[in-house]
Amino acid sequence: MTRTSPSPAAIKAWARLMRVSRQLVERAEDALKASGLPPLAWYDVLHELAEAGEGGLRPFQLIERTLFAQYNISRLLARLEADGLIEKLPVADDGRGQTIRITGSGRETRRRMWAVYGRSIAELVGARLPVEDLETLATLLGRLRDPPAGD
Repeated sequence: MTRTSPSPAAIKAWARLMRVSRQLVERAEDALKASGLPPLAWYDVLHELAEAGEGGLRPFQLIERTLFAQYNISRLLARLEADGLIEKLPVADDGRGQTIRITGSGRETRRRMWAVYGRSIAELVGARLPVEDLETLATLLGRLRDPPAGD
């Protein structure tokens, strides 16, 4: 088995990707916090549940869609439920299973969060690069996904 070292270009790209990603997420988080809104992780879960519709999602589906670790999603779901943003429903054919569904309050919280989060995306990314560069960046990052993104 051969061992491959990263090229200087790969190291540079990796370092920039990690730094910029962290910086952008921190700024979006700061904007949410300044507006008195929950953290970005809440938005991710509420978004996936809203997209799923009235059928909701099972916890393992949320883990797949959000890439949270199981122990993180369990704690997050408990907090969202305590705040009335989601509800847990039993699964008819699985005595221990649950379906998670967004509530009306959760939809409203998601809407308020998107107003701030969307503005952050527009200011931090959209206003800094022309559309052609944004499309190129999205394509390149899509090729790094596993499996590669076709969108």
